[in-house]
Amino acid sequence: MNESAVLAILLSLASAAGYALAAVAQSRLASANAGGGLAALLARPQWWWAVGLNAGGALMHVAALHYGPLTLVQPLGALTLVAALPIGAYYQRRRVTRREWRGAAWTLAGLTGLIAVTGPATPGDALSLREGLAVAAATALLIAVASRAGSGSGRVGLGHATASGVASGVASALTQTVTASLARELPGGPMAWWQTTLLAVLVAAFAVGGLLLSQAAFRGGLAAPLAVVNLANPAAAAVIGVALLGERFHGGPLGWLTAAAAAAVAARGVIMLTGAEPVQVPAPRAPEPVHVPV
Repeated sequence: MNESAVLAILLSLASAAGYALAAVAQSRLASANAGGGLAALLARPQWWWAVGLNAGGALMHVAALHYGPLTLVQPLGALTLVAALPIGAYYQRRRVTRREWRGAAWTLAGLTGLIAVTGPATPGDALSLREGLAVAAATALLIAVASRAGSGSGRVGLGHATASGVASGVASALTQTVTASLARELPGGPMAWWQTTLLAVLVAAFAVGGLLLSQAAFRGGLAAPLAVVNLANPAAAAVIGVALLGERFHGGPLGWLTAAAAAAVAARGVIMLTGAEPVQVPAPRAPEPVHVPV
């Protein structure tokens, strides 16, 4: 194994650790800030620590992709779930249950299978402005539907987790277009400055929205929402790649069958994690005393 591959592995592991610590911090904040609004959340220093850890994890992930191939870096990034389980259990002063480990194993197996059959875009492939705006509009509608469905579902937080993963995946796809435009590598040439700026604003909106949606998702616990976020992100990117960028699953029809089987395996893992982890529900407040005039 050459030095570049070793460095890519180390950076990927550091990225997974950063994302795991951020997820645990967000989960603890969701429990402590239950019922509080956005202003109360932003006033907490722990929130900004979580934002910094997420940003650090993203930077290390990008650096890892510079030194190693996507087929090596992406599966290692899935270790975020494995790292978050014991860290979250430590703060809850309990042990990780066998069902949680089994659920994480099933989820990781499914996620790795999806990554293995999904091919990255070829150099220069990126969304056009029209495609980017269409994807943004469809994503906004999907996020609204998923968030509303998750709010009224017994699977607490999974709707918000799905919306968060989709938002982050779309932000990555739009970032690719912005980067290609700035580097003058778009097939049709660079966009006008206002077009690039518009897409950059959408990237920021989806990135921030994904972070806030994940915060809402962690009110339903840690493991299951985190697993769904990690699945929805590459799934959204894969849909965009196949539908708009000419990507295909490796192996033709067999690749499609593998992807379907991997998705079923991952879904089983999420279901196991949903039933294994206690939902963090804050204790009810004592009722206000009622003063009866004499």
